[in-house]
Parts: sequence; structure tokens; C-alpha cells
Amino acid sequence: MTPFSDLHEVERRYEELAYRMSTPDAAANPDDYARMMRDYKELTPLIEEYRRYTALQREEQEAKTMLAQETDPAFTAMVQQELCEIARNLTQSEENLRLLLVPRDANDQKNVILEIRAGAGGEEAALFAHSLWRMYTMYAAKQGWNCETISANETELGGVKEIVFSVDGLDVYSRLKFESGVHRVQRVPETETQGRIHTSTVTVAVMPEAEEVELELDMKDLRIDTFRSSGAGGQHINKTSSAIRVTHLPTGTVVECQDQRSQRENKERALTVLRSRLLQRKQAAYDEAYNAQRQSQVGSGDRSEKIRTYNFPQDRVTDHRIGLTLRNLQSVLDGDLDRVVEPLILADREEKLKQQNEE
Repeated sequence: MTPFSDLHEVERRYEELAYRMSTPDAAANPDDYARMMRDYKELTPLIEEYRRYTALQREEQEAKTMLAQETDPAFTAMVQQELCEIARNLTQSEENLRLLLVPRDANDQKNVILEIRAGAGGEEAALFAHSLWRMYTMYAAKQGWNCETISANETELGGVKEIVFSVDGLDVYSRLKFESGVHRVQRVPETETQGRIHTSTVTVAVMPEAEEVELELDMKDLRIDTFRSSGAGGQHINKTSSAIRVTHLPTGTVVECQDQRSQRENKERALTVLRSRLLQRKQAAYDEAYNAQRQSQVGSGDRSEKIRTYNFPQDRVTDHRIGLTLRNLQSVLDGDLDRVVEPLILADREEKLKQQNEE
């Protein structure tokens, strides 16, 4: 049996999915069609690499057959050189396939609750928190995802002390999960008269959206209060008391939601955020107890961990977990986040493959 021969069956399933999606009845059930499209998109990189790998194997076999039949020294040397090139490409393709076959995170396909909070730096931190919110919403738009604000605490100068929003779409968590941590900005604030560079921090938390079946809430453990929504600077505006504050009494976790149209919608969104936070706490406790010795190269996502620096004077973005430095900082802030995301995903896969080999 040749390496990766089991992928022939996966390729057959991939082709079957393509056929089923092309039939007239495919769109009759939107949920089924979306699931097929998700599976097809997930398998595409693997199948494309597998086809490249098998094509290289055929080229290698043809070259070896030609070499065995050829007697001309010049032609033989040319074929041997071609075989060396094929061998290098095969080695690289094998490595790519192993990386693509690393098991995915169980949460990768989930939507997320994303929380951004201004840290050290006062108003400058709040302004950069707004910049990060803009970056993520622009990135989401490029990916075809939908963002919906759950709560926001704005400042009078256009910053945000805290903003919580959901991101819904295809494989959202898989691409945003490495954003959790402390983001540091180094720049000259507009309010700085002497041109001094300030360093401020913003905290980002990315939580997979928890479903009711994953974490059931006991209503006896909840205190639910209503209040009026507030505008920038904390000034109350004339609205009905539709905003919701949910307190989880056993843990003291508090969630507020004020951006939906009704009290019922705000309550539902607040409970969704609460489930996600509690599930994250539960997972974090498990990781600490059982997986402390298996910290990956891309980090654990702990909030105290400085993960990235945005340096405006030097026009660079540096991700400290993998030693990645990029120029053209503004393009990243304008939503070109794949320049950072793709290397992080690759580093995570390589680390997981390394752990598999060690085990």
C-alpha cells in the first residue's frame, strides 16, 4: 500500500459532493446544501494536494521507465536531473499532505463571540480598540461573514472601552482563534503635542459560540436585570428599558446586551454570550489541569500573553508567537488579516504534527 492511499476514498467522496451540489434538487434544502458546501470547501485543499502528489508519482514512474530504456548519456543525464526535481517536489507534497491531515479543532467550524477591551493607555487604548474592531469587521466582510454588535461602551472621542460582538459564517473560529491575547500598539497619539511615542494595550478574547446542548444553564443560578441603553460617554438616551444584564451567581460572570431591538432579543443574545464565557472557563480549567505540558508554538491564547505589536513609526506588525514581521501595517488594519492568519494556522498544524510524531 502506497502512502496516503486511503485518500482515494476521500477523493471519491469529494467528487460525489461536487456531483450532488450540481443537481437541480441540491438547493431544495438550504441546510443540506450549506453542509455539503462546507464539507466540499474543507476537503478542497487536501484533494488538490493529493492530486498533485499522485501526478508527481506518475511522472516519477514514467521517468524511471524512460531511464531504464535509454542508452544515450546526454538524455540519461537530463532524465536523472528531472527525477531529482520530482523527488524534491514529492517530499514537499508529502509534507503538505501530512499537515493537511492533522485533525482539526472541534470548534473550528463554530461562530464566535469576540470581545475587545481597552487596556493600559487610557483614551489611546480605547481608540486602538476601535481600530481593532474595525479591522475584524473589515476582515469578516472579506470572508463573507456577518458581524452583529451585542454591547458597546463608547468614548466621546470615538474609541471604545469595551465592545462585544458576534461573528457568524463559515469556519469563523478556525481563522480567528489565534487573535485571543494582548495586542500592543506603539504610535504617537493625536493628542501628543511633543511627538512622543506611546505604548498602549488592548485585550482581545475570541470564544466559540456555545450551543445549549453543550452547556445548559440553570435559571435559578441567574439574576436578570433590565436597564436603559446608554450612548457614548455613558450618557443615557431616551429609550425603553430593553437592555439586559445577566449575572451568573455561582461564578459572578456578568453579561450585558443592549443593541438588539427588544428585551427578548437582548436576553437571548446575553445568554448566548454567557454560555460561551462559561464554556471557555470550563475548557481553560481542563487545559490547565491536563495539558499544561503541551503549549503550542502559537500560544494558548491567554489574555496576559502579549501576542502582537502594531508599530506605526516603523510601519510594521509583529506576531511574537511565531516571530512574524510584516510591513504595510495599514493594510492589516484595513482587513488584510490573512497575511497574519495563514502563517499562524500553518505554525499550529506543524506543531500538532510534531506532537503526533513524538507520541
